[in-house]
Amino acid sequence: MHAAQMFMEADEESKASLQRQTRRAALNRDKEAADNKLVADYFADELVYTDEMFRRRFRMSRRLFLRIADDLAQSDPFFTLRYDARGQRGFSTLQKCTSAIRQLAYGYAPEALDEYLKMSERTARECWHRFCE
Repeated sequence: MHAAQMFMEADEESKASLQRQTRRAALNRDKEAADNKLVADYFADELVYTDEMFRRRFRMSRRLFLRIADDLAQSDPFFTLRYDARGQRGFSTLQKCTSAIRQLAYGYAPEALDEYLKMSERTARECWHRFCE
């Protein structure tokens, strides 16, 4: 009985060490700079892209997009800017909505959003899934 208990403890320790080894290193994506760029490009007072360009890229008006983003933030806390337990900034409402809408409008693969939005594939996929719910 004692040997079986030792075997089980050793098995649990090996699983724990395996979990530590397979955990991915956190990448330092500059989420805040990406959000600032998104706002400057499409939502600031002095826009980089015109209303017509916004409509072509998002397949809707800026006003409709902002209404959808606001409704999502009101109905699901996932779509709000939050900080994690380590105090790390999350993605803004605009980043999460942009991710979901671009995936739906253009069939973007979730990993394609890393360049502009600085968003991981996993987070982009979750944005899409929550948006569709």
